[in-house]
Amino acid sequence: MGYNILLVDDSNVVKAVLSKILAGSSLSIDQVFDAANGVEALKTLNANSIDLVITDINMPVMDGFELIERMRLDAMLKNIPVIVISTEGSLTRVGQLEAMGIKGYVRKPFAADEIHAVVNDVLGG
Repeated sequence: MGYNILLVDDSNVVKAVLSKILAGSSLSIDQVFDAANGVEALKTLNANSIDLVITDINMPVMDGFELIERMRLDAMLKNIPVIVISTEGSLTRVGQLEAMGIKGYVRKPFAADEIHAVVNDVLGG
């Protein structure tokens, strides 16, 4: 049985690139879901069994910070690992995210090997 991964980003291009990178990884991936913002992501999380969330921070409707906060407050979602991929690279911002319990951070623009490394690290591949 493979992993179910949720990609949360308001850019369809970024989601397409991430999907392609994940498809080429050595991990057994069952399904890749996607959402354009935190509200859509929470609906997907509540309707499916998700093993990993990869999210952007800056999105309309509900940003990545609020998504992570809401996940951490929900008993069913709080243990799902989160990797953040964002253009925001300040140490303060990354520190805030790490304090919220994220498992990985990748700065945009990213390379396929960076994504493979952090996903393999988080999922133990």
